[in-house]
Amino acid sequence: MKAFITGGSGFIGRRVVEKLVHRGYQVTALVRSQRSAALMASLKARPVWGDINASEALREAMRGHDVVFHLAGWYKFGYKNLRKAEIINVEGTRNVLEQAFDLGIPRILYTSTLAVYGNTYGQIPDETYMPPPGTLITEYDRTKHLAHYHIALPLIERGAPIIILMPGIVYGPDDPSLIGQLMRLFYQGLLPIFPAPDMRLTFAYVDDVAEGHILAAEKGIPGETYHLTGPAMSLREATMIWARVSGRRAPFLYIPAKLLKPLAPLAYALERIAPLPEIMSGEAASMLDVSYLGSAEKAQRELGWTTRSPEEGFRQTFDAIAISTRPLSLDLESSNRRRMAFLALTVGLGVLTAWLLWKRKH
Repeated sequence: MKAFITGGSGFIGRRVVEKLVHRGYQVTALVRSQRSAALMASLKARPVWGDINASEALREAMRGHDVVFHLAGWYKFGYKNLRKAEIINVEGTRNVLEQAFDLGIPRILYTSTLAVYGNTYGQIPDETYMPPPGTLITEYDRTKHLAHYHIALPLIERGAPIIILMPGIVYGPDDPSLIGQLMRLFYQGLLPIFPAPDMRLTFAYVDDVAEGHILAAEKGIPGETYHLTGPAMSLREATMIWARVSGRRAPFLYIPAKLLKPLAPLAYALERIAPLPEIMSGEAASMLDVSYLGSAEKAQRELGWTTRSPEEGFRQTFDAIAISTRPLSLDLESSNRRRMAFLALTVGLGVLTAWLLWKRKH
């Protein structure tokens, strides 16, 4: 079996490549950098240079394969480079899926996301859920929604053998996402005060999500959609597990989203002047009181998909963080860095208080 993949060097993609090669697939991976090409070659996949928006090169690279995995995507938060979201998540997805359909590829796997639903308001919907208007929060939500509902589903209606996969929060070693950033800060002791404890998400370990892609390619029904989601829990519940499995202290204070979300307009204004870290962006602040949830019962039933427990997955993630990150408690500069962290938190709370007072006055 010959498999073609975009996004093969990404967080989920490289695990998909590893599993495909292990199963005996001949894997061709689209690459755009020497680093990606070297990584794919090290995993025994054949790197092919190209771009998801370059139609002719993509078409030739894809020709003759039995299955296409489209995982390439733009997954960032904040004001900068918003045009990239449209180019990659919408235009790139259109090009990949249409080219695969035109070439007659028998099976096409498209990695969407629960974020296309926007805020589910505490519901844990199945794949038949239709999000009401006004639920999309971020540019990532919006562009993935467009790709899902205005590109992938219409192509399915035209007969394209597309299978849509919808992960929730995917975590694990080397996770570059906001959750990965929070886990590393937590391990370093830099999150004694934690934001938005009631935000609810589904957590699935990255290797299990990659396995779900392979199962969908082998057992999934073209035209169907599958949630690849782990258990739903609040961030407070998640940090309690983080503390238990990592041996680090749980946060001593949680700040409710209703106190932090009013900072979103200020963050949006500031990042138009100077770049802010993703974790401090206006979009990050806007998400603090939402839930991104979905049930994986269909994938479990039809694909035989399972995911490890949060305790096991979080423990494996923190074990990897421990190897790559020197705990601050063992660092000679730990006390100074902790003081800086507390100072930053104090300043942040001061800004929040001033902003709330200004809003109330005006």
